[in-house]
Amino acid sequence: QVQLVESGGGLVQAGGSLRLSCAASGTIFSINTMGWYRQAPGNQRELVAAVTTSGGGTYYADSVKGRFTISRDNAKDTVYLQMNSLKPEDTAVYYCNADGVRSQRWGVRNNYWGQGTQVTVSS
Repeated sequence: QVQLVESGGGLVQAGGSLRLSCAASGTIFSINTMGWYRQAPGNQRELVAAVTTSGGGTYYADSVKGRFTISRDNAKDTVYLQMNSLKPEDTAVYYCNADGVRSQRWGVRNNYWGQGTQVTVSS
């Protein structure tokens, strides 16, 4: 089994910064894409940013382009989300996702979610 544990959320004023971390633990051979989603009250969960295995491929939602940066450390099975110039509309629970997780070389690929971390941006 694989667990994802997020950290780094909290309360920040508009214009401030936060850095989220998500560490995967358990029996892990490889992870394909790692990403961050968020869900605000009354809204659907949306993809914020994602990064491929090599780190060379990234995706950002239009709403966070130029303000957020996603990165990963494969040696630590950890993904980060640096969030700058935060806005009140960034307030949400942020969830880490690991896709294409294999516990052995020829094993099946699974998808895992973290428990979520609250980010609140005050105006």
